Amino acid sequence: MPEPYGTTFQKDPQHDFSKRIRPRHDGILRGWVYAYDAKEHTAEYAPIKWVKRTKAFVAPGEYDVMRYSSRVSPKAVLYSARDCDSTKVTVDSRGLGTKKCGKSALLAHLRAGERPAMITVYRGEIVKIQEIYERR
Repeated sequence: MPEPYGTTFQKDPQHDFSKRIRPRHDGILRGWVYAYDAKEHTAEYAPIKWVKRTKAFVAPGEYDVMRYSSRVSPKAVLYSARDCDSTKVTVDSRGLGTKKCGKSALLAHLRAGERPAMITVYRGEIVKIQEIYERR
């Protein structure tokens, strides 16, 4: 698993960004979802990095083409960093969410967009999202 507060964008050397937007190769990406299409059950997502100076996550610039699109598995799970209903912080020592939430919380996360997380892709589908707590 990559460092949750890594300061560089993760590379996918096998991915050709000059072709249409498509899934990332199997693995875990520190990133966030930009958009979710409920009809197609697909999410568009990008890598993020932690900027120490501003204490915030950022995505690649507007003209830096580093986006992916994957189907969200019907068995996908969300591990929330703020309980499932945002009432309390539920993280491990690395700042990763530990509270397993239901489908409604997963859909809320996907629709909200730009929430930092570890996104696990397996066989072209998103199977797990583990939120990263934004420490400020």
